[in-house]
Amino acid sequence: MPKRWRLRAHDADRIARLQQTSGLPAVVAQLLICRGIADADTARDFLESKLVGLRDPLDLPGCQQAAERLWDAVRGGRRIIVYGDYDVDGVAATSILWRCLSLLGANVGFYVPHRMEEGYGLNAEALTTLAAQGAQLIITVDCGVTALREAELARELGLELMITDHHQMASGLPAAAAIVHPLLPGHEYPFPYLSGAGVAFKVAWALCQQASQARKVNEAMREFLLGAVALAALGTVADVVPLIDENRILVRHGLLSLKQRPSVGLAAMLRAAQLERKRELSAEDIAFSIAPRLNAAGRMGQAQLAIELLITESAERAAELAEYLNELNSSRQSLERSIYLKAHKQAESQFDPERDAALVLADRGWHAGVIGIVAGRIVERFHRPAVLISLDDLGVKPGVGSARSVPGFDLHAALSACESHLVSYGGHAAAAGLKIDERRLDAFREEFCRHAAGAIADEQRVAELWIDAEAPLSAFTLKAVEQMEQLAPFGHGNMRPLLCATGVQLAEPPRRIGAGGRHLAVKLAQHGVSMRAVAFGKGDWEPELLAAREPFAIAFHPVISTFGGSRRVELQLADWRLDPALAPC
Repeated sequence: MPKRWRLRAHDADRIARLQQTSGLPAVVAQLLICRGIADADTARDFLESKLVGLRDPLDLPGCQQAAERLWDAVRGGRRIIVYGDYDVDGVAATSILWRCLSLLGANVGFYVPHRMEEGYGLNAEALTTLAAQGAQLIITVDCGVTALREAELARELGLELMITDHHQMASGLPAAAAIVHPLLPGHEYPFPYLSGAGVAFKVAWALCQQASQARKVNEAMREFLLGAVALAALGTVADVVPLIDENRILVRHGLLSLKQRPSVGLAAMLRAAQLERKRELSAEDIAFSIAPRLNAAGRMGQAQLAIELLITESAERAAELAEYLNELNSSRQSLERSIYLKAHKQAESQFDPERDAALVLADRGWHAGVIGIVAGRIVERFHRPAVLISLDDLGVKPGVGSARSVPGFDLHAALSACESHLVSYGGHAAAAGLKIDERRLDAFREEFCRHAAGAIADEQRVAELWIDAEAPLSAFTLKAVEQMEQLAPFGHGNMRPLLCATGVQLAEPPRRIGAGGRHLAVKLAQHGVSMRAVAFGKGDWEPELLAAREPFAIAFHPVISTFGGSRRVELQLADWRLDPALAPC
């Protein structure tokens, strides 16, 4: 669907003032102001993102209590199980706490539920089995804050339960020995956006302090924590939490750790993803290369293999696991393409842009581990909240659904409004999961779409591109783009700069690239300057671009490509249009 382009307003005086007081290049000053950073001190803190900028772990609500009780359990030789989630955030968080407890000599194991058979979070059967196997203390990561009934069962089974989580809470809290959560009621932690792995990192840090009986930990623990920052970065990027404040620090230093001191498993993964020779790693490398491979394990019901990769000390085993996860990811991509084609066809037949505020799609045979990715692609295509539901082949078990949202629409609140039709649900504003009796599907679709219609205004039903500035292609020299890279790491909450240029023409015909011709490569020209551009996931632009007989406008992210050992500027196309008119914000 066509997007609305919005050009951010510029104040030349503010840009000049920040440039003068900070000594920054004009382009960096302009981009910082676009991000709400207008004074030199704040700009310096943002750009430097020093590790010392992380808040003390004991400031995180519940963290001190959890660290004290964990340390008591370690010293008492009690059997501890780290209970995680199957996505990258949960896998990374599980690995952080398992590695920390192992370092301290704990009797520790881990458990991660099977995505399709058990679903998300704590479940009664798993708790019962773990108790029978001798578990004495369960500590959750990236899950558990809504597990009220499961917490009661844990108590009945004689299990001590501690919860570390970052997801939205229910109306009440579980009866647990400790709960670590940035938004725990009665506390005022200043940064609510930590990922599950970020929370786990803070708990591990506090536990190391507890074991050291000092704020400064010994050398072995310090080395562990510096390595664990890489795992925290994996979860932070993969869970699409805002890359600001503490998250920005964790990712910035996590990328350095990933490059300079990767674990045996992460080193194998970097080789499998063909990233080991890169001079510097980026958040996009995590998002598009590392995270999908780790996520593939959970999506295909084998999350324990991703955890094993992250904790193994065997180079041989790490290489085997990395290669296997590579193959799983290829299988996942094939499944994703197949489901997307079917879901897109179903959406095209059902969707009326003038009437429908949301999409609820369902079918049998859709792999429950992949529908979340496809839901995200459907949202991108139609700019509407989308729920994809995998129905049981026999119609006996509940259908399993994944939902993705658009800016401004709270999925968790929408599912809460429709909970009478659901067996269960959970998640947050941007992404959620659910289970539903197939007989309630039509009623759920009607109520969910009605709720969306009341919550999403007409103007919100058009996707917007917020453009930082308009500039000619000649402005994007290697030096200029290197200056822009000072704002990295880029991701949700700190997107890579988006620029636009008008009067652009094709220098060569576009060509499809990648598996199934999903992507598009094109050479563009403007005022005697030509540049290579790539449009990821936009292979279907080819016929329209070929038909463009007049200059057009492009919106793009300038990036530095190191293909073939040389460094050059390329453009990642976000959109193009024949009408160059822009609406200033």
